[in-house]
Amino acid sequence: MRVLFLCLLSLLILACSTSSETHIKQSELLTLLQSEQVPIIIDVRSNREFNAGHIPHAQHVPFWQSFTSDALDNKEKQEQVILYCEHGPRAGIAKLAYTLAGFKKIRYVQGHMTSWRKAGLPMETQ
Repeated sequence: MRVLFLCLLSLLILACSTSSETHIKQSELLTLLQSEQVPIIIDVRSNREFNAGHIPHAQHVPFWQSFTSDALDNKEKQEQVILYCEHGPRAGIAKLAYTLAGFKKIRYVQGHMTSWRKAGLPMETQ
């Protein structure tokens, strides 16, 4: 139990820290959204949060479903996966799930949805 707690704590710390290896800048993601090479973008927030507004092209897989979802079964494990939640902790849990599923290039949106919204960047609603 203690090992599991330490693993989860480590992932949460990684989700909140920022570096180009772990996070993608909003401007970089916006450029990718406007290109032909849109990465896999996963919004791990609740249904209500996702429906209220999400990053364009994002798939909705709530963090608690990340370990059991088949949403990425047809994707190559080398594809870039971009995760975000509102602030970071839920994305950290989802990253563990996708890492265990074999994905190698997983990054978080810098500042997550809170910063994306504050910057006035494009959003889609359901």
